[in-house]
Formats: sequence, structure tokens, C-alpha cells
Amino acid sequence: MKYVVSLFTILLFSCQQSGGLQQASEHLELDDDFKNYWFDGTAELSSFQLTQSRYGEPRTGTAVLIYVTEDFLADQQVKANQKSNSTNLVLKLNRNKNFTTGIYPYSIMNSSFTKLKQATPLVKITTSIQEWCGQTYFQLNRKNNLKIVGHSYFEGEGDQSVSLKDALTEDELWHWIRTQPERLPTGEIELLPAFEFIRLKHQPLGLASAVATLETLADQYIYHLTYPDFARKLSITFEKEAPHKILAWTEENLKDPSETTSAIRIKTLKLPYWKLNHLGDERFRDSLGLN
Repeated sequence: MKYVVSLFTILLFSCQQSGGLQQASEHLELDDDFKNYWFDGTAELSSFQLTQSRYGEPRTGTAVLIYVTEDFLADQQVKANQKSNSTNLVLKLNRNKNFTTGIYPYSIMNSSFTKLKQATPLVKITTSIQEWCGQTYFQLNRKNNLKIVGHSYFEGEGDQSVSLKDALTEDELWHWIRTQPERLPTGEIELLPAFEFIRLKHQPLGLASAVATLETLADQYIYHLTYPDFARKLSITFEKEAPHKILAWTEENLKDPSETTSAIRIKTLKLPYWKLNHLGDERFRDSLGLN
């Protein structure tokens, strides 16, 4: 399948020293192949075998990427019960991880929302982490700038409210890979690191410098993000051909190679998962290799 996300007018995107987003137009056109794949009434579910570095040791678990389109209330920035003049069409990604550290389990979920037909698409990001010691939560709403609230059981991180200038975020780039990979930013950029990384590593909320590169292989691309200040490198491998399915990713500690997180795809299915909540539907978890 091949589809093209084309511009009515060329977007001039740059991550300047000020960190702002510069653009000439935000309107994009979606072609028929794109619509046929993403608007077929199902979600795309991809399961991954996860090796998560935590407390200096590798942990075995699973990860799931769930991409789905839905109608979204523009003002409230929540899922709409029905399409209307006040809704936007968004692509939602729920990125889930489950693994165990010794006696107790971790559950991490990141939800991100980007508007389709928009060249600077981010709307909202939420991230929650649950484990037996407690819970942490972040929410970002993009309204002219980046408005973030956070809650945590850790001292010094309890309740936070931060406003950052409008900028690119790491979490939304998982969407760019799927919808506009030809426009992934490269070179020196400024962006907000993933909320999961900020919380697990107890880093302050703020923008960071990174170097982005796009590596070309025979039938795949690998998008690399390297953060010099954190000695951290994220690499996401995805298919060249649309719909640009994600095949794997790694997150490296450049000072300690033993602290590497990796995920390798098991299987991808298109399913209306919200309907598969009855006894017997567990078989679909078997199909995804999650049991």
C-alpha cells in the first residue's frame, strides 16, 4: 500500500534557537489509501516483546501500540461521543508497557493525540505509571503553548503546573512516523523528552537539546534521537512503505550500554478492540502473543 500526505502549501518547519514552531500553512490533504487504512472502523494493534531496563537490570515484559482514529472535542480536548462541528479528527496512540521488577509489577501507559490534516498536529499527551510504591501522572494540553500538570508520590515532584513555550515533543513523533515520515525533523532540535523518561529518571520538566537523524535501510527507516545532556538515545525502526508500521525500538544509556530498553514486534492486527470485551475474546490476546 502506498499513500501520500501532501501539502496544499509548503510547511516551513524549523526548531530555532527560540524553540518555536514556524509555519506557513497547517492544512494537509489525506489521500484515498490513507483513508482506506485508517478510517475502516478498526484500530491497529501491534504487540512487542519488551526488555525494559529498570534499577540497573533487564526486565522481560510486553508492550502494545494501539493506533486508532477518533473524533475529539477541540475545546475540552477529550474524546467526543459523536462527530459535530466542534470536533476534530485525531489519531490517537496508546503506548502500553507491562513488566515486573522482582515481586512487584509496573504498568506504563502513554496516550497521545494529534490532529489529522494538520502539519503541527499535537493536541494532548497523558502518561501514567503505576507500581506497588505508588502512581505518577502527567498531562499536556497544547493551547498556544504547552500547558503541563503533573502528580507524583515522590517528594519534590508531588503536584506540578508548568507552562512551556510551544515546541515539538518526543511523544508526538511516534505519530509523525505514521502520518508524515518524510517531514520528520533532523539535525539539532529542541523538544520535550518523553514523559515516561522524565518520570522514571526523575528529570525536571523542560525542553532539551537533541540531535535527530533518519537512517535509511533497504526497506526500513530508523529514526534516531540523541540527547547529549542525558546520554540517551532513542531509535525507532519502521517500514518505508505506508502505513509505516513500527517494527522495533531501543532506548540506550550511552554511558552504560547494559542499561538498554528494547522492543521487537510480535504481530500486528486490525481490530475493533473496544467491542472485544466479552468472555472468549481473550483469544485475540493469544493471537497477539500477549498471554
